[in-house]
Amino acid sequence: MITCMSDEFWHGAALGCGADLAPWLRDRGSLTQRIQQRCTHFAVRGVHSGLARIALDESALLGIVPQQHAYSREVFLYADDQPVVFAHSALAREHLRSAWSAVRTLGNKPLGALLFAHPLVERKPLHYKALRNTHPLYQRAVAVLSDPPHSLWARRSLFYLHDAPLLVTEVFLPGILLLTDPVWNKLGH
Repeated sequence: MITCMSDEFWHGAALGCGADLAPWLRDRGSLTQRIQQRCTHFAVRGVHSGLARIALDESALLGIVPQQHAYSREVFLYADDQPVVFAHSALAREHLRSAWSAVRTLGNKPLGALLFAHPLVERKPLHYKALRNTHPLYQRAVAVLSDPPHSLWARRSLFYLHDAPLLVTEVFLPGILLLTDPVWNKLGH
């Protein structure tokens, strides 16, 4: 069972996270690429994309007036038909017509491919949280799980393009721990 330090705040360190999940949480590279290297078949399955109300803490980070609609995209990342990550991204709708216009047309393509391919995108520090079953992102993330755990670890960070922020939150599902290091696989282990 994962214990949660606080249900309100995101933290700059993933204290209390298990050693098996820590490398996934702390890696600052492309999560999409890391998953793709560890599976035969990678897929993005969309749940929602469009205008929606986002959490108050998300609105504050993005400079959006509380209760104002923002653009939100939610997808599940699958590795070999196993859901491994629930990804939630949000941005101010005015940035859909400018800096982040490509986000609208992603469909079932990974956002990570766009973020890490663009040379002008800047990533801010990662923040972590163990989401309890009362958290809205936890509730949406476990929709594909038959036996959800009591909590799930998540990380989030802001990405900037031309001073326009995009918030990306990734909730790690238990299936992520089934993905092994490709070097380990090549050694026949």
